[in-house]
Amino acid sequence: MHLDVLDLRQFYYRTRLGRIAQKAVRERMLKMWPDAKGQTVVGFGFAVPLLRPYLADAARVIALMPGEQGVMPWPAGLQNVSALCREGLWPVQSESVDKLVCLHGVETSEHPAAVLEECQRVLAPGGRALFIVPNRSGLWARRDGTPFGFGRPYSLGQLEAQLKHHDFVPERHAAALFSPPSHQRFWLRSSDMLERIGGKLTRSRAGGVILLEASKQVPARPRPGLAERVKRPLRVLEGTAKPAGVSGRDAQ
Repeated sequence: MHLDVLDLRQFYYRTRLGRIAQKAVRERMLKMWPDAKGQTVVGFGFAVPLLRPYLADAARVIALMPGEQGVMPWPAGLQNVSALCREGLWPVQSESVDKLVCLHGVETSEHPAAVLEECQRVLAPGGRALFIVPNRSGLWARRDGTPFGFGRPYSLGQLEAQLKHHDFVPERHAAALFSPPSHQRFWLRSSDMLERIGGKLTRSRAGGVILLEASKQVPARPRPGLAERVKRPLRVLEGTAKPAGVSGRDAQ
């Protein structure tokens, strides 16, 4: 079940722990995708905490929020780019998206297959999708005090298998949120140090969330002339002269 947009906004923009989580995940994403100049960037779920760095240089940025969650205007102080949509029906042209960020969009959905089908539809050939989900072996998935404690957490292998089932090709992965999901001052102050250490030690096992980049599997185009060769198969004796004096009656 999707969380309410008001609860998500409260966590990410009104609590210190939420701002720390926002910063940690966004910095990890920017190491994978440092810019999106001239590209179309789409976020689904509640991806707005991660999209702001692309507003300046991207050709367009669209923040899609499912109806079960609700929508809020974003970004504050600028022209709104967020829109309400159905999980399996996005107001986005097919094969038009260069970068797709999915945060709180898969693990909380009651119809994850429909979400992934739409991801597959809108992603352009050569584009990239980034799926950010709670790590089932991490601490954040075990605490319901944050948005990562709701829905279905994943292991890296489970997420890769689900994406492959929907014709995505996993490319690379990373992890974030190595500090515990605690509001205690000691852990809040230590979060930056723990993120630096955790990012050097592991890319998937200890973090609170998994970031998995995937590309769209595009079927290979048939080579020119192949259909014509099939219609006219090779004849070994084609063009060979018939033996003299042999007719159909003689062969009987």
